[in-house]
Amino acid sequence: MMTQLATASSPAKSIHVGAHLREWRQRRHLSQLDLAGDAEISARHLSFVETGRAAPSRDMVLRLAERLDVPLRERNVLLVAAGFAPAFPNRPLDDPALKAAREAINIVLKAHEPYPALAVDRHWNLVSANRMVAPLLAGISPDLMGQPFNVMRLSFHPEGLAPRTVNLAEWCAHLLERLHRQCEATADPELVKLYDDLKAIPIPARKTPASAADSVAIPFQMRFGGDVLSFISTTMIFGTPVDITLSEIALETFFPADEFTSAKMREIAAGLG
Repeated sequence: MMTQLATASSPAKSIHVGAHLREWRQRRHLSQLDLAGDAEISARHLSFVETGRAAPSRDMVLRLAERLDVPLRERNVLLVAAGFAPAFPNRPLDDPALKAAREAINIVLKAHEPYPALAVDRHWNLVSANRMVAPLLAGISPDLMGQPFNVMRLSFHPEGLAPRTVNLAEWCAHLLERLHRQCEATADPELVKLYDDLKAIPIPARKTPASAADSVAIPFQMRFGGDVLSFISTTMIFGTPVDITLSEIALETFFPADEFTSAKMREIAAGLG
């Protein structure tokens, strides 16, 4: 089980801001001297803040959080613990203020056709997808595609994408490593639980060779009918967001890793009309 920080969703809301800052500093593997230098304050003052002997200003909390790369959601936790109001709104994605962001997501997903692309939230629940995703999921039990529709769980589930994934061991190892990095970066307890749940799922030993030495990235190789489709993936996030929801949206886009996959996806798209 991974170590997790006290967060907004955990019981330890009464922890003073210095303790939160110390935990984030330790998570980032920084000494007090390193962080103090980055934040342009004295190590002595930072020590006093962490032990509760000095109360930081609002600007100081935000400066330290920035240097520690604390997620926006947890920056609000730090501010509240220090006695200040939250600084970052947490609007639902359908809020009018996020209209431009929603339109940007739709433009990217649509423009990526005839290849699959989707948007996920911070817990890997599906937010939106282009029309090329559904054909690749045909035949999967509707029970696995309810709400929330978790993309990670679907990838590992023995009745989901796992039986269709040719390089299952390699792909799942990649997904677990990525999820582990997210847990370390965010200290999100739900992500930690997701990581622990997925890690406990037995994955059959690799029956196919690892990706070729000249591969540029680990591909996602899936059976589709009698064919094998091969994709490489990229991730996009919004730059400089100041809204929590927007900061936690990621767009996962899949590109064909070979000419056969490219041609097959164009064929599937043509069949969709």
